[in-house]
Amino acid sequence: MFSTRLIRPWNQRRHNIRQNKSLVVNLNSTTPVTTIDPKYLSFSIDISVLAGGFWWEGSKGTQRGLGTERVKPLNLQQEQLDLLVQALGPAYVRVGGSEADNVRYFTCTNAPTSGHSDALLITQNMWHQLHEFCQRNQLALMFTMKYGLFDRRQQGAWQATDVKSLLEYCQAHSQIIDICELGNELNAYWAFHGLTSQPSAKNLAKDYDTFIRCVRQYSPKSKIAGPGSAFWPKIGEAVKPLSNISASFLNCLEEPLDIVDWHYYPFQSSRSPIKTRAATIKNILSPSSLMDYEKYSKQLKKFRDLYQPNAQLWTGETGSAQCGGQARLSDRFVSCFWWADQLGRGAKIGQKVMIRQSLIGGDYALINQQTLKPNPDYWVSWLWKKLMGKYVFDVQSNDPYVQIYCHSAKQEGKCTLLIINMSASPKILHCNGFGSKKKRFEITADSLTSKKIRINGLKPKFKNGKVKLSDFPKLSKLNIVSPYSINFWCFKV
Repeated sequence: MFSTRLIRPWNQRRHNIRQNKSLVVNLNSTTPVTTIDPKYLSFSIDISVLAGGFWWEGSKGTQRGLGTERVKPLNLQQEQLDLLVQALGPAYVRVGGSEADNVRYFTCTNAPTSGHSDALLITQNMWHQLHEFCQRNQLALMFTMKYGLFDRRQQGAWQATDVKSLLEYCQAHSQIIDICELGNELNAYWAFHGLTSQPSAKNLAKDYDTFIRCVRQYSPKSKIAGPGSAFWPKIGEAVKPLSNISASFLNCLEEPLDIVDWHYYPFQSSRSPIKTRAATIKNILSPSSLMDYEKYSKQLKKFRDLYQPNAQLWTGETGSAQCGGQARLSDRFVSCFWWADQLGRGAKIGQKVMIRQSLIGGDYALINQQTLKPNPDYWVSWLWKKLMGKYVFDVQSNDPYVQIYCHSAKQEGKCTLLIINMSASPKILHCNGFGSKKKRFEITADSLTSKKIRINGLKPKFKNGKVKLSDFPKLSKLNIVSPYSINFWCFKV
């Protein structure tokens, strides 16, 4: 089973931490504390991957917040990719990322007057293939519109010309953009584009009001999300007054938002020029690393409640580690622990949608772009889609190394416990109030850095383009939680 090379050092480092061998979880009420969107678990395709921009594969560092190597545009017409995506549907797919602000749409008649000379071009063919990809695979499109780089002193306020032309084209061709947002991580422009490029909260709100009115006029069925602020582990929105603009932006905004969203990565990869919490095995398996997500989510909820009370809260972008993920960690079994926890934690504290960066491309991808094979986090996502319903119940764990969450199941009259054991010790879990136990699905691997995982002891594989829960053997001893495992326990209530 697990490699002792990995487990023994962990036991030595944690020998002073008291951990319970036997845990009790109580379902005191079948009244849900909140609900999630049916497309809660969603994902992104970075615009750099879609259109062939600067990306992380092959990059050792960063330039302007991007990778250093240019990649080929993503081929969306791959049958194997469709099969993998369909197994995670229905979902939202967000097309955004840093180069969304340095892009030219095929609908624009004028040459770009701002940004960099190597601006990406979204061609007509790319655009149509993206919409066809969404239609084939039960995906609702969330698209990041270009805010761009401009000299406010010369050009005044942001102009909606490019957005208007793209929305008019969509209307003429019956193409739907389900959710529109303006700009990528606008509170972090100073980090990506230089200090002088950072818009103030007041100016950003004025520009966003212009954007909202444009979308309401030319694509009235679209919902609008914002501001997509970036939060960093340990420091939140970071530098005042440059980055700490979310509250002021929402306060200054005159038009209503449908969605208040934010971006968060719990760790930074070795490529990242700034590291507040490095992506290491120790950090990934530390319960304290999980808490910042909840802290900042609650901060944003307060701002939402004050200034945009009718808007939903979404995690608009998240991945294991900034700057493309950490090689040999973000695409390995150990990454499954933060991902499973953030899915459970986010749902419990009121996030309606969780958008994973990324579906494909980078070390943090759900699907390896070169091989089109699922990475370990894909299988956590697949089991979540199969077993976790929209109603969220309140359960607690008294062991910080065992996180527990509970949802209704997809079938009425059933519920599912998500149990995440981040310790090297097996646990005995006593469940009260859940009804009769039905099935258990357990994700394990040979080591924390394994590329392959097992579900109930069997490596998951697509057979004839499909994989089913019934493909996996039944487990006995339903009260045992294995060391370093992620578990879905199904009950009939």
